[in-house]
Amino acid sequence: MKIGVTEGRIPEIEADAVVVGVDDKGNLTKEALEIDQALGGKIAALVQTKEITGKLNELTVLLAPSGIRAGQVVVVGLGDRENFGCGQAYRVSASAARRLAEKKRKRVAFCLGDGWSEGCVEAGISGALVGCRGQDLYRSEKNCHPFDEILWNDDYQAVLAAGQILGETVNLTRQLVNEPASRIYPESFAAEAEKFAEEFGLEIEVWDQQRLEAERCGALLGVARGSARPPRLVILSHRGGAADAPTLALAGKGVTFDSGGLSLKPSEGMQAMKCDMAGAATVFGAMQAIARLELPINVIGLAGLVENMINGDAYKLGDVLTARNGKTIEVLNTDAEGRLVLADVLDVAVERGAAKIIDLATLTGACLVALGMDVAGVMTNDQDWCDAVLDAAETCGEPAWQLPMFPEYGELIRSKVADIKNIGQGRWGGAITAAKFLEEFVAGKPWVHIDIAGPAFLEEAKSWTDAGGTGAFVRTLVQIARNWQSTSE
Repeated sequence: MKIGVTEGRIPEIEADAVVVGVDDKGNLTKEALEIDQALGGKIAALVQTKEITGKLNELTVLLAPSGIRAGQVVVVGLGDRENFGCGQAYRVSASAARRLAEKKRKRVAFCLGDGWSEGCVEAGISGALVGCRGQDLYRSEKNCHPFDEILWNDDYQAVLAAGQILGETVNLTRQLVNEPASRIYPESFAAEAEKFAEEFGLEIEVWDQQRLEAERCGALLGVARGSARPPRLVILSHRGGAADAPTLALAGKGVTFDSGGLSLKPSEGMQAMKCDMAGAATVFGAMQAIARLELPINVIGLAGLVENMINGDAYKLGDVLTARNGKTIEVLNTDAEGRLVLADVLDVAVERGAAKIIDLATLTGACLVALGMDVAGVMTNDQDWCDAVLDAAETCGEPAWQLPMFPEYGELIRSKVADIKNIGQGRWGGAITAAKFLEEFVAGKPWVHIDIAGPAFLEEAKSWTDAGGTGAFVRTLVQIARNWQSTSE
C-alpha cells in the first residue's frame, strides 16, 4: 500500500474519503474546521444537535458532500483530548479505516494530525493499515478491501515510513495467526521466517528434529511426539549494536495447532486453536519491524514450533520429560503444553547470552478468567524490567496488568516424582503457576512473561479491527526495543 502526504487545502483533496476528528467536548480539529467551512457548517450543526458527540471511535459518515472534492467525509470521535495518546490514535484511525474498507476505495485521506505527537502520527498510520485488512483470507467475496493509497496530513517522512512498517508487521502477525493449521505448521512457519529473514537482513537458524534431539530439547520434543508434522525451533538475530552490547531476547510459543493432546479439548475449545502460535507470530512481526527500522541494538527472536496432536506415540499423563537445562518434568496435563515448549526455548535464550528476556504466549485460560479478553497478564522475576515492559505497553495503548509471583506459587508446581510438574494444584492461580514454571528455565536472568491468551485473538470484531488475529503487542515489543536502544547508549 502506498503512503503519501496531503497537499494543498483539505477541501481540494481528490480522494474517495477524507477522515477528520471531533473531541468529546464538541471541538473540531483544525482540519475538521476547514472541511466544515467548505460544507457550510454541516459538521458543527451535527455537533450542536448531538448527532456527533465526539465519543472515542464514534463514526459519522457524510455522503457526497457538496463543497469538497472527496466522495465522503468520515468524522471520527477523538474522546478526551487531554488524555489522548498513541493507543487512542491507533484505534480512531483503525476504526475509520475499517468502516471505509467495507467497500473498495482507491485513496483515503486521514486529516487527523492537529496537535498529534510524532508517536501518535506513527500509531495512527499503523492503525489505518491494520483497520482496512481482515481475516477473510479465503473468501471469494472479501469483507475488507485494503486501500490502494493512504494520504496523511503530515510530512515527517521518517514518521510516515515507521508507521507503515509497524502497520505492515502487525498485519504480518495477524495473517500468520489467521492462516489455518493446514497452511501454517512447524515446517511452513519456519519457511515463512526464512523468507522475510532473507528479505530484511536477519540472520536465521532453524533447528530440525535431528538438531533438537542433539540439543536435548526433551520438553519441546515431548509435546511434538503425537504429530506427523516434525517440530522446529527458529532463532532470528538482528545485530544492529556493537559486538559487546547487551542482547535482548524475545521468545514466543508456537503451537501451530493445539488439540490438547490426550487431555483432549472439546470441539468448541479447539475451534480457534490455530491461534495458539500467536506468541511466535508476535515475535516474528516484531523482529521484522526491528530489522526494517534498523534499530542499533542486538536482538534475538526465538520460536518453538510444534503441533500438539494425538497418535500412538503421543506423550501421556504421568510421563517424565527432561528439559534442555536438565530439569525433569512430570506431565499431569498434556493440554498444558505451551510451557513445555517455552522451557527449552528459554534455555536457548539464556545460553545465547541474553541480558534480558521477554516471552509471549497464549498460555492459559486462567489468564482470561482473571483479566478478560482485552488485557494481557504480565509476570516477572525482576520488577525494574517489568516496569519497563509495562511502560512500553502503556505508551502503545496495549492493556497489560501485572500479576503477583509470590514464592508460595512456586511450591504448587513441585512434584513428588520429578523436579517439577507442568500444572499447579487444581484450577486456582493457573496463570501464575504457569509463569512460575517458566521461571525455572531463565537461570535468574531478568525476565518478563506476557500471557496474551485474551488479546491475541478476537472471536468477535471490534470497531477498530476485524475478528481473528489482532497482532497485539508487536508495537509494544518494538517500543521496548527502542527504549532498550536509549538505555543502552
